[in-house]
Amino acid sequence: MHSAVVTPGGDRMRWVELPGAEPCRVYVHGLGAASLPYFTEVAVHPQLAGRRSLLVDLLGHGISDRPTDFDYTLEAHADALAAALEAAGVAGAELIAHSMGGSVAIVLAARHPRLVSRLVLVDANLDPLTPAPGTGGSRGIAAYSEEEFLARGWAEVGERAGPHWWSTMRLAGREALHRSATHLVRGTSPTMRELLLKLAVPRTCLLPEADGPLPGADALVRAGVQVVAVPDCGHNIMLDNPAGFVRATAAALTPPSGADGRPTGP
Repeated sequence: MHSAVVTPGGDRMRWVELPGAEPCRVYVHGLGAASLPYFTEVAVHPQLAGRRSLLVDLLGHGISDRPTDFDYTLEAHADALAAALEAAGVAGAELIAHSMGGSVAIVLAARHPRLVSRLVLVDANLDPLTPAPGTGGSRGIAAYSEEEFLARGWAEVGERAGPHWWSTMRLAGREALHRSATHLVRGTSPTMRELLLKLAVPRTCLLPEADGPLPGADALVRAGVQVVAVPDCGHNIMLDNPAGFVRATAAALTPPSGADGRPTGP
């Protein structure tokens, strides 16, 4: 296990590192999750193994610290991740990022471009959402005020989360979970989608085939973003269909023959 101080107050972000060749790959989990249980199986698969890989837990999640004085905006998450990558000597990394982690990865690439060479976004949040009381995921969490969430929402969300998500959600700081969900639903300005459209690095969006077409996919494709539907899975693509996830991710991380893999334009 490795760690780095990423806030003025001394809070540490932690990750597990797999040795291998550069450039580095960085795996980033989603809301209420952690990178080891979500990514280890695919990160060590023969089609993806052999590269230096960091399985990072965002602040407030997993094995990282859970400060209560951190605001947990997407920008703050991205800046903290940037500090960890700088401390790890990472530059030009390939980011494989799930759900909220994909949103953080987009913001990271926009704010700290030298740290990112390629993005694989796994059913990532691209647009603001509307809080929805009683529902699962970030919309349900964001429907509570922070005071309500700390008093009763934590337990109610745990009952709706199901045993798999709860296994990692229960490790998250309560303030961290609520603030992260609230800011994920609120999004960024410009939005995550608008930031993604303007990035110059190779970008791929993976989504479950069963969800149907990705809204706004045509504009993404025109901007050079690959949109890949993965069969036989739900939101947690890497867990539901590891083989399909590995195939799609390996293809997204392989530059065209004789090229550097960067898009040449719409």
